Amino acid sequence: MLILSLLTVSLAIIRNVKAQCDNYGVQNGTACDCPPGVGGPQCEFPTCGGTLFDVNRPVSRPQDGHLYGNSSSCTCPDGWTGFGCNVCQSSSSCSAAYTANFGSQTSTVGGQGLSDGAITCSKSLRVYGVGQMSCSVNNPTIGALYPGKTTLNIVRNLDSSKALAPDVTSFGPTKSVYAQLWYEGEEEFFCTAENCDANDGDTSSDWTCHDLKCNCRTNATFCGAVPATSIKNVIDTLKGDLQIKCSNQDDGTISCSFLQETINSVFGSAGLPMSNCQLGECVAQSVIDSTTNPTSTAASSTKSELSGGVVAGLAVVGVLILGFMAMFLWGWIVQRKARQSAGSTTIKSGGVTLRWSAINYSVPTSHSGLFKKSKANAVGERHILNDLYGEVRPGELLAILGPSGAGKSTLIDILGGKNKVGKTTGTVTFSSVNGASIKKPRIGFVDQQDILPSMLTVEEALLFAAKLRLPESITLEQKQARVFEVMKQLNILDLKDTRIGSHERRGISGGEQRRVSIGLELVAAPDILVLDEPTSGLDSVSANKVVSVLRDLAHDPTNPTAVIASVHQPNSKIYQLFDKVLVLSRGKELYFGMGGLAPGDHFATRGHPIQPGYNVADHLLDIASDPSEDLLEKSQRTSGSPTINQVTSDGRHPTNQNYSKTMVNEIDGSTDPEKGKPKEIEESHQTMPLGSPYLLASYTSTFLTQLQVLCGREWKILKSPAAWLLSRFFFDVLPLRILPTIIVSTIVYWMAGLAPDAAHFFKFLFVLVLYTFAMTLFNFLLACTFRNGGIAILLSALFNLFIMTFAGFFVHLADIPQALRWLQWFSLLKYCLEALAVNEVGSGLQIVDTLQGVPVNVSAQLIMNLLFGFGENNYYRDILVLFAFIAGFGLALIGIVWLRVRERR
Repeated sequence: MLILSLLTVSLAIIRNVKAQCDNYGVQNGTACDCPPGVGGPQCEFPTCGGTLFDVNRPVSRPQDGHLYGNSSSCTCPDGWTGFGCNVCQSSSSCSAAYTANFGSQTSTVGGQGLSDGAITCSKSLRVYGVGQMSCSVNNPTIGALYPGKTTLNIVRNLDSSKALAPDVTSFGPTKSVYAQLWYEGEEEFFCTAENCDANDGDTSSDWTCHDLKCNCRTNATFCGAVPATSIKNVIDTLKGDLQIKCSNQDDGTISCSFLQETINSVFGSAGLPMSNCQLGECVAQSVIDSTTNPTSTAASSTKSELSGGVVAGLAVVGVLILGFMAMFLWGWIVQRKARQSAGSTTIKSGGVTLRWSAINYSVPTSHSGLFKKSKANAVGERHILNDLYGEVRPGELLAILGPSGAGKSTLIDILGGKNKVGKTTGTVTFSSVNGASIKKPRIGFVDQQDILPSMLTVEEALLFAAKLRLPESITLEQKQARVFEVMKQLNILDLKDTRIGSHERRGISGGEQRRVSIGLELVAAPDILVLDEPTSGLDSVSANKVVSVLRDLAHDPTNPTAVIASVHQPNSKIYQLFDKVLVLSRGKELYFGMGGLAPGDHFATRGHPIQPGYNVADHLLDIASDPSEDLLEKSQRTSGSPTINQVTSDGRHPTNQNYSKTMVNEIDGSTDPEKGKPKEIEESHQTMPLGSPYLLASYTSTFLTQLQVLCGREWKILKSPAAWLLSRFFFDVLPLRILPTIIVSTIVYWMAGLAPDAAHFFKFLFVLVLYTFAMTLFNFLLACTFRNGGIAILLSALFNLFIMTFAGFFVHLADIPQALRWLQWFSLLKYCLEALAVNEVGSGLQIVDTLQGVPVNVSAQLIMNLLFGFGENNYYRDILVLFAFIAGFGLALIGIVWLRVRERR
């Protein structure tokens, strides 16, 4: 009983199971309605003999272990031809086959009655109902890979209602095509397309169909039997539009072409050319008589549409490019407007008083982290400066003296607005001669080292600095006059035509170079000039000239300027040039006041008299090198300034209300009530490229004049990473990287004989320029991230090995282990090579050769797909990915420059 029940259920299941139709057959209960040329329960076998009208045609089943049936040995009855015997040859054969299967010709077809002789075999290019055609494929690529006989059968269905037996002789919906490719009697792949636009004539026919889909029979000869030459991946992914074009030849034969974008790329621009085509359609004569020439829309383009993601990406890139163009246009307009008002701005400098009070600076004794110190790991603080006060007015030259490690350069950096890695508290204020507050004075800063453009002359360097640093509203004549005035002030007018030189090529002397460095700051008309050891490394004569120039600048009757300089061991002649002296020891102030003999008298009253004839500067350094405890505890100053010369009974300075009222940009040194710790200094004049951060804030200028890079004088403090990158782009990337790439690529392109048309050439250049730019930004990123050049070079080499490994050039992408295959998406070279390959093979490139006496004519598209795994429609995708890498590297570079490359002392 149980067995009977199981059998009953099994039979029910079997009755309800629908057959899986092959060859796009149509489900009909448990069987399939098959297209012409195939049969069997599931349309899986090729027909063997019979006629198009036979309902149950014989089929050829697989034999001798073959996967598929082979009908190469089958023969056609008289009056029928073509592979599969679907093409009629005479009207009598159509009539006989129809009568044998459907009786006398008394049915109606197309609304017309049939009578004897009313059926015609039309062998013209025009299709009236459903036409059959069978052609020999003569593609050189297929012929080279598969030298046997290849045949393509096509059913063109214009109007199935006009077929003699619609359920037998036609297949698919109206205005559709069905195609089968056979190789040596074995079916290789089959395709179908719908919504066709037919343009048939007496001598030519052109069908353009849409919604193409194809299926390559697994492990057939073309589709995996020989893995190295398998085209299954190509055929299975065919889509879009299909075009079938036929025409009469002069020799009376008919030739056709099977065209589709991917097929054209793989097998050549001619697609699948077909010759010796046999056409035939059994149709009622009345249908022919009543049919007029159909009209059709123009053939649509075979180019595949870009995906939505690619279109969106191209739109984003276009918006960015338009944004950059708008930015440059805006800059040009503002620059032009500023130049139109040229001559209305005068160049003024000096006249600013600098005061500082309660300046303290300390650094943690230990820190960790890539970008900032870790407070959790700090074990203490080292105090560099302790409670410093001072004032310098226009017309005064202040010298900061002290032994090494006293804190001279640290104080200079703070007064000059440098970024410091430690914690700074206190106030630095600026005011004019009438006591008005000044928020953003122009501060000129001269570092210890002279970094000058060695190939320029003195005048060229100064004029170049003036052009970059002075606003557009100042005329060129005014800038040239300013340069002349500065050279005259610095006594270097006679050197104006002399090259600055370098260690390899001698030019001006060290003292003259120091004065040129000072001149690079003076052309920007600073309100305050700060110098870090301007006499270091110079002989006594050169040092005396430099200090004399500084004194003259400070005492300029027209534009008196406050000048502050740290000086290491001046001689007596230089010392007498200082108006004020600040003596530091261990970060503490031992003396601040008038220069000359006043410091000696001050220390003489405290038990440290100076020996007769002894250099006062040396005496001060001797005291500062080993100060007594009473000097450190009761350090005090005397000054001619009524606001700071008062001292209390314990030698300290009282708080002065008038002094505090003139403060601007106050640096709050108070205690934070929430944390109980001193607040960090908030310096208002940070990151001053070439020593003048407020020049552009004081004048109306544009971003075109804010490229504050002076030849070899790289930014020691980078206020704008974007400006630095922009300058590097124009003066490094373009002339040294992009331009050589274009020149070499242009030569190689035409020497290699690549696609000889402008479109492919410029697309080739575009890819290489993007790749070069991306790799340049990546190398800049490494150089900015790692201060050790060896590490940066090593990582760059390793990255190049990585992108070559996953580029698809040495190893097929499909052969990479699945666990590592995802790394290919980070290979810049992959996108570059793929775009270059797609661009070239898209021009119809064919590989023509002779291999062991056998002629080979293979499409480069096929080689690209089989050997490298590149996609034929990936050009614009690769362009977008390269743009994404450029944007990513650029943003990362800006971040690294902002966080790490800005100078911190």
